[in-house]
Amino acid sequence: MMVKKQKGKTVLITGPTEGIGYELTKLFAKDHYNLVLVARNKTKLEEMAISLKKQFNIKVLVITEDLSKVNSAKSIFDQVTKSQTEIDILVNNAGVALYGEFGQTDLIKELKLIQLNIVTLTEIVKYFLPNMLQKKSGQIINIASTSAFQPGPKMSVYAASKAYVLSFSEALSEELRHTGVSVTAVCPGPTRTGIINSSGGNNSKLFKGKIMTPKKVAKLTYEAVSKKKTVVITGIKNKILAQSVRFIPRSIVRKLAKKLLDER
Repeated sequence: MMVKKQKGKTVLITGPTEGIGYELTKLFAKDHYNLVLVARNKTKLEEMAISLKKQFNIKVLVITEDLSKVNSAKSIFDQVTKSQTEIDILVNNAGVALYGEFGQTDLIKELKLIQLNIVTLTEIVKYFLPNMLQKKSGQIINIASTSAFQPGPKMSVYAASKAYVLSFSEALSEELRHTGVSVTAVCPGPTRTGIINSSGGNNSKLFKGKIMTPKKVAKLTYEAVSKKKTVVITGIKNKILAQSVRFIPRSIVRKLAKKLLDER
C-alpha cells in the first residue's frame, strides 16, 4: 500500500456508507487512521463504526448530517470542534447526480445537487483549511468526475457541478503551494455505484458494458493521497478520453457527450 500507516492521524470522509467512500474508509482504517464519518444514515454509520473500531482498534466519530441542506457544513465543523478532533485529511466524497432533459427535471432536486456538490463542499473546505494552514500540514481530496472535462447533455447540472469541483481544486492547489497543504481532485469515469441508479441514468450508453468498480477507484484515489497530485484521472481509458476533448472542437464534444448519455 502506498500510504504509510498513520496511527493518530484523522481523516474526515463524507459519504462513507457506500460506493467509493465506503471502499476509501476501509483503506484508511486498515492503515490505522482515525475516522470521522459523515452521512445521513445514522444506523449504517454506527454499524460501520462498531465494526471498524473492533477490527482496526481506531477511533471513529460518527456525524449524522444531510449535506444537501443549508448550514450542514457548519454543523459538521462544530461537532468536530466540540469533540476536540483535528482533521489531517479531508475527503469530500459525497455527491449526487441527476439524469434527464433540463427542461423536464425537478428544480428542487437540482438545487439540492448544487448545494451538496458545490456549496457544502466549498464550505467544508473553508472551515477546515485554516487549521491545516496553521499546522502547515494537511490534505484535501475532492472527488470530481471525468464529466468535469466537458458539458454533459442530459446531466447538465451534474457535469457543471463537477467542473466547478475540478476548477476549484486546481486553483486552491496552486494557492496552497509551499504551505504544506495539498489539494487533489480525483476524476473517476463511469463507476458502478448507487449514484447511477439514483440519478436515473442507468440505462444510458455511458454505463453500458464494463465500467470501473468503486473498489478500483478507491484504490487509485488512495494511492493519490501519498503522491499528492493535483488532478488524478482514474484509468488509462478515462485519461485518454478526458484529455482528448482539448483537441476536438467544442461543437463535436457536445454531440459526442450527448450520444453517450442517450439511452441505449
